[in-house]
Amino acid sequence: MTIPLLDLKAQYGHIKDEIDQKVREVIASQIFILGPEVEALEKEIASYSRVRHAIGVSSGSDALIVSLMALGVGPGHLVMTTPFTFFATGGAIVRVGAKPVFCDINEQSFNLDPDKLEAVLKALEKKGELSRTRAIIPVHLYGQCADMTPIMSLAKKYGLAVIEDAAQAIGVDYPSSQGTQRAGGIGDLGTLSFYPSKNLSAFGDAGMVLTNSEDLAQKVRLLRVHGEKQRYFYETIGGNFRLDALQAAVLRIKLKHLETWQEERRKRAAYYDRKFEETGLTGKGWLQTPVALYRDSGVRNYHTYHQYVIRARKRDDLQAWLKDRQIGTSIYYPLSLHLQKCFADLGYREGDFPESERAAREVLALPVYPELTSDQQDSVVNSTHEFYNK
Repeated sequence: MTIPLLDLKAQYGHIKDEIDQKVREVIASQIFILGPEVEALEKEIASYSRVRHAIGVSSGSDALIVSLMALGVGPGHLVMTTPFTFFATGGAIVRVGAKPVFCDINEQSFNLDPDKLEAVLKALEKKGELSRTRAIIPVHLYGQCADMTPIMSLAKKYGLAVIEDAAQAIGVDYPSSQGTQRAGGIGDLGTLSFYPSKNLSAFGDAGMVLTNSEDLAQKVRLLRVHGEKQRYFYETIGGNFRLDALQAAVLRIKLKHLETWQEERRKRAAYYDRKFEETGLTGKGWLQTPVALYRDSGVRNYHTYHQYVIRARKRDDLQAWLKDRQIGTSIYYPLSLHLQKCFADLGYREGDFPESERAAREVLALPVYPELTSDQQDSVVNSTHEFYNK
């Protein structure tokens, strides 16, 4: 039985007629850059994410870059973030001329640890570098919010902006002290990615910037079109960060199904949890299933399982075993950013962020998507059980 890590063909098969009709409408209109489809999607995403403004951009990576630009982050500035994330989080900081300052993760959620964040901020303050620090970028990894209440408190205490990297967390709820909040709408800015592997995915690259600030929304809209406010008159240096109409049209169709898909992901995650527990592997310490921190908080979308990620002993051997049985897996991520060659000039060394480094050695993403069958999941679990009992 071949079990892919993600089956986009199965998803497309369920919504083919809707998608094809909408794409034909866009082609007939011959409006491909921004336009009514993009404007409609922005309103729908803003409503879904419970924010005042959503600005469509060309990718999740560009959403981070344009957000930093809107905040005026540039050369000489410091931005705090996690080293256990996709490259774009750290790369965007460097792209605008600033310097990443990394902080280790929480071992349960894989997200930025607020206690460790405070320690790093105090260290920067002691060294006299706090005045150069401009922002914090927490990442909501795998479909679960970082612990935003203490992060926002620290941002307020130290006068820092917050950009939420919610590329993997559209629609995720966070039970804050102010009531339920949604990923991307808690900080000053939030960023979404609609890369094809995401829970809400385009037919290519696409992204979105979220904010409740009118001023920041206007800046992002200006920056995404080269800084042009009036045709061929430029107020600032921006870039080509526009979302095209075909991607927006596809996303509008998929958005109508997203809540159902999210719930189906949670059901499959719960099935994995139960089946892995029945094998006894979790009790013996061979693997650890995902920790859903906010499951009992009363929020519906406590986790959207963009990825179902286990911690596994002998991870690389397990991955090879599953591959031999035609079961797709992936490692998000095999090397923390602080140890990547391109960030060597930052001066970090192995051992600086032990939780991030341990996660990089242990994490393994298993197939999880709405179309995944119980028989397929049983095959994943049984194959894993066979590996540890061979």
